[in-house]
Amino acid sequence: MAELTFTVVDIAPEPYAVAPTLLARVRVEETTGERVHALALRAQVRIQPQRRRYDDTEEQALLDLFGDRTRFAQTLKPFLWLHASTVAQGFTGSTEITLPLPCTYDFEVAGTTYLHALRDGDVPLLFLFSGTVFTRGTTGFSVAQVPWDSEAAFRMPVAVWRDLMETTFPGTEWVRMERDTVDALAHYRHVRGLTSWDAAVTALLAEVSDAAGERS
Repeated sequence: MAELTFTVVDIAPEPYAVAPTLLARVRVEETTGERVHALALRAQVRIQPQRRRYDDTEEQALLDLFGDRTRFAQTLKPFLWLHASTVAQGFTGSTEITLPLPCTYDFEVAGTTYLHALRDGDVPLLFLFSGTVFTRGTTGFSVAQVPWDSEAAFRMPVAVWRDLMETTFPGTEWVRMERDTVDALAHYRHVRGLTSWDAAVTALLAEVSDAAGERS
């Protein structure tokens, strides 16, 4: 029976993807000498926020996720970032495969909020692997499952994710709003003769700031 170990070697942006995608380079080793005919690999990628430090600016940006620093001992727990899958061709001994990591810039997703809050340093990741191993023996093909305890840790530089989002959405951020809110904002933009959504939101913020100043 094939026995596999996994190591995440590198993570880098996919420069030609339509949607933001990172590519994880994963080394797979078969330790018994048996030939692997094919490997259908899945991975659950989790963020381990308790494995790094946070400065004051990052702490403020993470308040919605973890609360203030006094609560970190209770709130900094691993959480799911994304799922990924790929199929690897046959190999003997070891091989390196590319695992696409589809990313989102939706701030309703905890992983996006977390990554956007970080300024520099690394993101502690844990890959939990599963899937199906196909081997060819003397009596034909056999099928086995990747053991449930197959995993690999990797510290991804924050700059990798920030570069990906800057390349995909240069100089912009994405905020999801309900349709009624968008309709109201569109009406406000039309009435004020504003030329962009950014100008409409900026004008509203200025009105709120002026009103707050008058009350004080």
